[in-house]
Amino acid sequence: MNTYSTTQTDSAAGRPVPPVSTELLTLGVEEEFLLVDPVTWRPAPLAPQLLAAVGGPGPRLQGEATRYQVELATPVAAGAAELRAELGKLRSTLAAAARELGCRLVAGAVPVLGPAGPLELSTGLPRQRAVHAHFGELAQTLVGCGRHVHVGSLDKEQAVAAANRIRPWVPALIALAANSPYAYGRDTGHAGWRTLSWSGWPSAGPTPLFADATDYERAVMRLVDAGAAIDANMVYWDLRPSRAWPTLEIRAADVSPDTGHAVLLAVLGRALVTTALSAHDEGLPLPPVTDEVLRLARWRAAHDGLEGTALDPFTGAELPAARLAERLLEAVAPALTAAGDLDLAADAVDELLCRGSWAARQRKAFARREDMTDVLRFLADETERL
Repeated sequence: MNTYSTTQTDSAAGRPVPPVSTELLTLGVEEEFLLVDPVTWRPAPLAPQLLAAVGGPGPRLQGEATRYQVELATPVAAGAAELRAELGKLRSTLAAAARELGCRLVAGAVPVLGPAGPLELSTGLPRQRAVHAHFGELAQTLVGCGRHVHVGSLDKEQAVAAANRIRPWVPALIALAANSPYAYGRDTGHAGWRTLSWSGWPSAGPTPLFADATDYERAVMRLVDAGAAIDANMVYWDLRPSRAWPTLEIRAADVSPDTGHAVLLAVLGRALVTTALSAHDEGLPLPPVTDEVLRLARWRAAHDGLEGTALDPFTGAELPAARLAERLLEAVAPALTAAGDLDLAADAVDELLCRGSWAARQRKAFARREDMTDVLRFLADETERL
C-alpha cells in the first residue's frame, strides 16, 4: 500500500491548506448501465420491462434517456462501507432482473457495439423527445453511461464555492475512471471516449468559474435563453449543484464494473469537497488554473487515461497520469484521514495502477481475438461480479 502524507500542504499548487473539518459530509452515487443482448451483444431496448419487473421505476431504480439504459441511485450514505453495501444490493437487483429478461447488465460507458436499429428513446418522456427534436444527432450520445457522485449536505453557495476549487482535479478523476476505449465497433483512440462525445453538448464540459450562486444561476439561464439547454435540469457540466438534492454533483466519471471503484470515486469526491470548503472558509485564494489549461488537461486525461501522460492543470506541464492520481491523493490526504478513508483510497488507487484502468482491461480483452463481443462479455461478467 502506498502511504500519502497528511501534512497540510497542497503539493501541486505549493500552498499551505487549512485543517479540514471533522464534520463528515454524506455520500450518494448514481450509476447508469446498458442492457445488451447476450447473443448479438448489441444494446437491448428492454429498460421498461426490467423496471416493471423490479417494481419500478422508483427513487432507487429508474429509467434513463433511452430504452437501452437503467440507472440506480443509492440512499444517502454516511460512509464507504454503507455506500458499498447499497451499491451491491441495487446492482444485484438489476443484474438478476436483466438475466430473467434474457439480457445482460453492462457497466460500459458507451456502446461497444451500436443498436441494431434507430435510436430508441424512453417512452412516456416528452422531455426526451423534445431534446431529440432540438439537438438532433447529439441525442445519439445520450446512450453514454456515467457515474455521478453526490456530496452533501450543502447549500448552493457552498456547492458553487467547492466546485470553484475542485475544477483542477477533474482531469485526475477522468483518468482514474476511464472506461470507454471502444464505441460502435471501433477503437476511438481514447481511453475515455464518453468524456469527448458528451462534451459536444453546449451545456457540458468543464465547469466555469462562478462568483457565487447567483452568478451560477445567471449562467444556467443564459444556456436556456440561448437554446443551449431546454431547461435548467439540462446542465451537464462536470460539477454542478444538484437541483434535486442539497449536494454538489461530480459528474465526470465513466461508469465501471467495480463497486470498489465507485466507492473510491465517492470518497475522493467527499475529500475534495471537504478540502475545498475548508480553504474557502479560511479565505485562501482560488487555485491558479486557466480555462485553457483545464480544457487541455481534461482532453489529455480522456485521451491517455491512467496509463499515459497527463497535464498538470495548475501549470500545463506534462507528467505521468499515475503521478497526477498520486498528487490528488496527497492533496486530499488530510480529509481522507479525517473520514477514515485514506487506506481505502490508497489501496484502490494502487490496485488500478497495478492491474490497469478499466480502459486498459477492455483493450486486453479485445486483444485476445480482436473481437468486440469479447469486450462486452468481459464487461458483463465483471459487472455481475459485484
